[in-house]
Amino acid sequence: MNQREPELFIDTGFSQCSHYGEKACGDAVAFKRIPAEQRLIAVLADGLGHGLKANILALMTTTMALRFIAEDREIVHSAEIIMDALPICRERQISYATFTIVDTRLGGETSVVEMGNPEFELFRDGRPCPIQGREFVSPKYRDRTMTAYRFQARPNDRLLFFSDGVTQSGLGAPGTPLGWRSEGVREYVRRELEHDPEISAQELTERILQEAIAHEPHLRPLDDISVAGLYFREPRRLLIFTGPPFDRERDAECARLLREFKGSKVICGGTTAEIISREWKEPLTLDLMSSQSDLPPTSRLAGVDLVTEGIFTLSRTVRYLERNETGKVDPAGQLAELLRRHDIIEILEGTRINEAHQDPNLPEELELRRNIVKRLGRVLQERYLKEVTIHFV
Repeated sequence: MNQREPELFIDTGFSQCSHYGEKACGDAVAFKRIPAEQRLIAVLADGLGHGLKANILALMTTTMALRFIAEDREIVHSAEIIMDALPICRERQISYATFTIVDTRLGGETSVVEMGNPEFELFRDGRPCPIQGREFVSPKYRDRTMTAYRFQARPNDRLLFFSDGVTQSGLGAPGTPLGWRSEGVREYVRRELEHDPEISAQELTERILQEAIAHEPHLRPLDDISVAGLYFREPRRLLIFTGPPFDRERDAECARLLREFKGSKVICGGTTAEIISREWKEPLTLDLMSSQSDLPPTSRLAGVDLVTEGIFTLSRTVRYLERNETGKVDPAGQLAELLRRHDIIEILEGTRINEAHQDPNLPEELELRRNIVKRLGRVLQERYLKEVTIHFV
């Protein structure tokens, strides 16, 4: 297996909540990876007002912005097309959505364009790092000033961008008459990074969101609140070995690949675990403390981070990931959490058929391992933007 090291991995995350009393969030966040260009594009848009109409404005903005930036279209002209396409607000007679666009590559070359949103925040070595921007105006929309930034990201840099629901949270409250403001956000993030320097992008955005809500009277947000983040760092690797190899003579080869893998290691499947235990000459023990669920318990094997049963656990893991269910403590929940924390995921899938899984009397949702692994790879790539490689043995 190829153990190449990209220059940087870009960990992504975002969190948001709706204006109190609204079901639809008037902000939208979208990410798009372009693997062939080692490129990541992110957009956060804030639609005019709140509720369903604002949601439509924000979604249209993010969709068009992603496409235009991916095609390397000129930004001012792209912004004009977006403004032309947005529906007109009956009350204010304007079509409006603010946005922040981030375009970055694995080497760290990064550009940011903002229109109307609070200025993004870059943290370097755990501290705010101001970046000088350049303002420009659309000839067609003179009241729409945009600011462009360009800089070289470094390992462990963090880039945060958000709607004004963050900086204006608590506006008018006794403790924050002018809102939380950018200064408050910066100080909060600085403390969080000092306490937990390796916090993931997703968890950091969740903490910022909760802190913003905490500033609102009675914890009722008076605006849509969205925050997104990028974390430039060395990639975290994970290898899943599931299913015995088609040819039993390859057992030793697979055991060697697993032992030599530089990263976290997971085994899914009892037979697979027995193969590694035999080849490594290490005892495989059942962890009875993990049996408090309807899934088979995990096992322990020296040198492996997690050992689970195979097809049932993988199926449940895929379901958790597809539904974005977090906080599950069963074996599938543990595996899902490991997958969320890692960036480059390799799956070593054995192709020996387990006759028990061909029984027509088994439940319909019990899919063959290959189909489950395909679903797992798809959700990790499309929803969580992971780099996934599947090797068949």
